[in-house]
Amino acid sequence: MKHKLFLLFGLLTSSMLFAQETKTLTLKEAITLSLKKNHILKLNEAKIASAKAYTQEALDRRLPDAGVTGSYIYLPINPKVDLKIGAGGGTPEIRQVMYTMLNSSLPLYAGGKIRYGIESAKYLEQATQLDAENDKMGVMLNTINGCINLYKAHQAIELVNENLTQSQQRLNDFTNLEKNGLLARNDLMKSKLQQSQIELAVLDAESNYKIACVNMNIMMGLPASTILIPDKSGLALPTILKSFEEYETLAFKNRNDVHAISIRKKVAELGVKNAESDKYPSVALTGGYVAANIPKLLTVYNAINLGVGIKYNIASLWKNKPHVEQAVANVTQIEQGELALDDKIKMQLNQAYQSYVVSIKKIEVYETAVLQATENYRITKNKHDNSLTTTTELLDADVSLLQSKLSVTNAKADSFLAYINLLYTAGLLTESN
Repeated sequence: MKHKLFLLFGLLTSSMLFAQETKTLTLKEAITLSLKKNHILKLNEAKIASAKAYTQEALDRRLPDAGVTGSYIYLPINPKVDLKIGAGGGTPEIRQVMYTMLNSSLPLYAGGKIRYGIESAKYLEQATQLDAENDKMGVMLNTINGCINLYKAHQAIELVNENLTQSQQRLNDFTNLEKNGLLARNDLMKSKLQQSQIELAVLDAESNYKIACVNMNIMMGLPASTILIPDKSGLALPTILKSFEEYETLAFKNRNDVHAISIRKKVAELGVKNAESDKYPSVALTGGYVAANIPKLLTVYNAINLGVGIKYNIASLWKNKPHVEQAVANVTQIEQGELALDDKIKMQLNQAYQSYVVSIKKIEVYETAVLQATENYRITKNKHDNSLTTTTELLDADVSLLQSKLSVTNAKADSFLAYINLLYTAGLLTESN
């Protein structure tokens, strides 16, 4: 009855999977979909657009400022006007005043503030783009990690189902032997117990696989019910491994966070110059136009003026020092952060390199273990068929063989992920990988 229920569950599961959309997923496709879907990357696009606008704003500070003022004034009470020129003849009645003024100024010198502002904005834009690229590499790494988990879960189902088929055949054989009095009932019960344990392992494997599918679907923006079949063609390991020193050199050359902090250091250094520029005056070319009309008294038009304006904040001589000290402190903080990042990269790279080297050796060990477990099961089964060993030893040999197969599959997947992490740490992870 129990096996009938399990068979019914399997049929229902198969019909559900058939009704759902099934998609074969390559590693490259998973990365492409994840990069399009990821909200952090979309947020970074907005940050880059903002940084570009800030750069344009800094460039626009080189352009002249201009303003127009116009006014109409009504005077309810006739003002007293004492004209010092012209012949006497009484004071005209003045009830309204109209005037228009146009003022403009073009900065000629501002102590370097405009130039430093433009350079800082451009550097910050570059740093923002590098931060976005770094986040992009992180999304790629997470996607590959998810693909590896999906692959491992899928392989586990295949291996456990294969073992379940063998276990069912063995249980049928043992049942016939027990009916003919050639096998102790206790041994048959042990075989049934193992059969139940394998069935539970299948359920766990299928649950892990469904969870991996949902996680990947969410990451890629696909319907959560989509059944993903991992394509393992893109999981090949490299045939040649560079030396640790080569990866270290490449890391400091290619990593986006290294370039970003270097650029932010330049911004901080410009901040020092910008703070020091407060000690200098600002000079601007000025110009204006005035038109006015006071009926019965005065009319002015084409009153154009040109000049040079100078502005100097004398208080900067004693107030500017703290600003400069803050800017210098910012440079020191970034320099220390740069050194800390160097140490962090060295430690990360060493761990990633050693992890990959160890993962390769683990594959060799587990592959040897599969050969040993296969031979052990063959020998144990021959002995059991000839009543030279116990059923417990046969079942233990079967479990060891399954575990060794799962271990070598997981080891290969983990080794690929370790290599990808090495590329990521060295700044070599790209979409083409």
